[in-house]
Parts: sequence; structure tokens; C-alpha cells
Amino acid sequence: MIYALSLFAMTLVATALAGYPSIRTLRRLKLGKEISEWGPESHQSKSGTPTMGGLFILAGILVFTIAANLFGRYSIGLPLAVMGSLAVVGFVDDLGSLEGRGQWALNRRVKLVAFIGVGIAAAIGLYEGLELNSISIPYEGTHDIGILYIPIAVVVIVLTAGGVAVTDGLDGLAAGTAAIAFAAYGFIALGQEQDFLGALCLTVAGAVLGFLWHNSHPAQVFMGDVGALALGGGLAVVAFMTGHWFILPVVGIIFVLEGLSDAVQIAYFRITDGKRILRMAPLHHHFEEIGWNEVQVVQRFWIVGALGGAVGVILALEV
Repeated sequence: MIYALSLFAMTLVATALAGYPSIRTLRRLKLGKEISEWGPESHQSKSGTPTMGGLFILAGILVFTIAANLFGRYSIGLPLAVMGSLAVVGFVDDLGSLEGRGQWALNRRVKLVAFIGVGIAAAIGLYEGLELNSISIPYEGTHDIGILYIPIAVVVIVLTAGGVAVTDGLDGLAAGTAAIAFAAYGFIALGQEQDFLGALCLTVAGAVLGFLWHNSHPAQVFMGDVGALALGGGLAVVAFMTGHWFILPVVGIIFVLEGLSDAVQIAYFRITDGKRILRMAPLHHHFEEIGWNEVQVVQRFWIVGALGGAVGVILALEV
């Protein structure tokens, strides 16, 4: 526990300090975000804010994990590999959203194929490499689900990566909720003596909070898909490694609500020829549209996320 918390603290401080030169570099490279005209009008003032800040989150995670938590514990290479792979996809997509350059985005089908490809590789790694194939249900017990484990893992990894990416729309929202979710799984892992995995989760939480030092409102830097996709995929993999992936929708309740709100809004719009359920999707924009200011939305979502994390830890202890 002390070792994991020490890594958390060191990674947090190092990432926060590294943010200053990193942001200057992003500005020098003119990697500013172009804000979509379809979002709230109040967000237009954010145009030009440096993006791809997820790169220094990942750098902090990688440096401290390699230095203090990888050798002899090679199974944690799996979540690192998933995070790295999805970061590449996110990086390419972020290149198409830069201010003052031709706007383009990865084709949705291409992104989906990439997500599924990473998900399949990760699922096989979990099933074959780590020999994981069970589901743990609170108050009920643990059951072997055999080969069904692989398609379930693929779906969960893809949806979680997408959910975190959708959540990344307000200053500090994705960072704060991701830190809470990783911390929850960190304590779950430590509680069942998976010390190396618990240390990784808390290292990620520390790196994300270090980034939040610069991403809090008004943000000096955005995470970008390079960070959001990596964090989402990594969170899903560590959930499977703890054996408590069944409670991931509780621990990551904000990601579930955000992803569902976006999907339901789009589906309803198409089915009803232009009608909407929410004033604007995803969910955080809906609350902005009904009068909550950005800080209120973010902090209240953090509170809900913290509640989900606490309930998730309780449920994990009840298996």
C-alpha cells in the first residue's frame, strides 16, 4: 500500500511539473484545438488551447512504471500496450482537429475497426496470456464463462474507450472522473493483494491528477483523444485483470451515462427525423444548456463519479 501510494504521489508531482514545458512545446508546435461550431457557443473562446496533453500523462505513467513497477511484473505490460495502441489512434484523430489546419477526422468505421482490433488483441492476452476467464458477481460469487470471455472483453474495452473519449468535453471532466475510476480499481487490486496492479492504477491516477493541475478550468491544455482513448482502454483492461469487470459500469458511471446519452440522442434524432431527447449531447452539454455553468457540471459529475467508485469498491469486497 505504501509503495503504491508513493508512486501515486511521485507521479502526480512529476507530471504536474512536466506539464509546464510540455504545454509550452505544444504551443510552439501550434497544436491548438479547433472547437466545433456544433458545441455550446460559450466554448468558442477555448479555440486554440493546446491539445494532445494526454502525451505527458502517458509519459509520466510510462517513466514511473518502467522505473519502479514493471520488471518481474510483466503482466502489467498488457494494459500499457493497450493504452499505447489506442493512444496512436487518438493521436492520428487529434491531428485532424487542430486550429488553422484542414479539418478532418478518422472515418468512424476505420476507428471502430482499430478499436476492435486492439480489443481483440487485449482480450486474447487476458484469456490466453493471463488465463483469465471468469466473472465475479457481487453477493453471488465467481463463475467461469469460458470462451465467452473474449467477445465480452472486446465489447467492454471498445465501449469504455469510447465512453471516456465522449466524456472529454469540459475542463477537467474526463481527467477527474478517470482518476477516480483508476483509484477505485487500485484499491480493489490492493485489497486482493495484486500489489503490482494496484500500483499501476494509482500511478495512472497520479499522472491524470498531475495533468488536471493544468486542465482545471480554465484549461491551459486539453487531453485529446490521445489521452482519453488510452485511459478508457487501460481502465477496461485493469478491470478485467482484477476480475471485477462486472462492476465497471458502476465505477465508471459517468462514462456510461455520457456514452449512452450520445448514442441515444443520435439514434432518436435519426428515428424521429430531427427530434431530440436532450437539448444537446453528450450529457454534460445538456446540463450546460439548462443553466449549469461549466464548473458546476464538472464538479457535480466528479461527485457522482466518486460515489460510483466508492460503491464499486464496496461491491468488489462483497464477492
